[in-house]
Amino acid sequence: MSVITKISVQQKNKERFNIFLDEEYAFAVYESTLLKYHLAKGKELDELEIEEILYTDQINKAYTSAVHYLSFRMRTEKEIGEYLREKEYEDFVAKEIVVKLKEQGYLNDKEFAVAYVRTQVNTTQKGRGVIEQELYEKGVDKALVVEALEAEYSQEQELEHAVKLVMKNAPKYKKGAYKVMIQKIESALVRKGYSFDVIKLALEEAQLQEEPSEEWEALTQQAEKVHRKYKSLEGYEYVMKVKSALYRKGFTMDMIDQWLENEERL
Repeated sequence: MSVITKISVQQKNKERFNIFLDEEYAFAVYESTLLKYHLAKGKELDELEIEEILYTDQINKAYTSAVHYLSFRMRTEKEIGEYLREKEYEDFVAKEIVVKLKEQGYLNDKEFAVAYVRTQVNTTQKGRGVIEQELYEKGVDKALVVEALEAEYSQEQELEHAVKLVMKNAPKYKKGAYKVMIQKIESALVRKGYSFDVIKLALEEAQLQEEPSEEWEALTQQAEKVHRKYKSLEGYEYVMKVKSALYRKGFTMDMIDQWLENEERL
């Protein structure tokens, strides 16, 4: 048996109390643990009682840490569990805290998913795919993710966002071939989480027009670069190299042939 010989308040954390057993520092506890086990000077403790006290205090400490983490924003069950494990709490402690927070209403993955989707829809131009993946990574169940997306992100809203992204990206890729511009816009929207069906509708809605003069200017600029690269070649070899290079950049064979004719290479 050990005897509590001293109890003192920690200087840096007034909610924590240092417990001394047999004149030596043994451990620290929260005030709630102190009161629960009626810890006082002169009280005797055996090893089992000390283990129970330490376990209870670890739970209290983990709970306080989790609540502080929650004070910044909503979290998922997975996020709380990972946070506590990063703080080096045992897995069973993390699980117990998650259960306790759920019972108290501090953790609710369904409410989190709804709030998260609503925020993303109102503040970003992400497609469903990206939002869905982000929620999966946060540990939200698939059924809850689908339910939240259906409730908070209508097909009309997603299409509207996609059209805005098409219009935003079009000027950036306008200098190249029209075909390449479309491909780059499609890639940009895929990265944002839009499906190919939505992208197709968005392109139709945006009504991008192919400008022959601009495309010809783009072809001319690229052709001049290619010409400088292969100008040492002659005849068939030169023509095939130029055609191949310009075709890979998205220009049509008709336009390429026209440029070659203008340059008297055909």
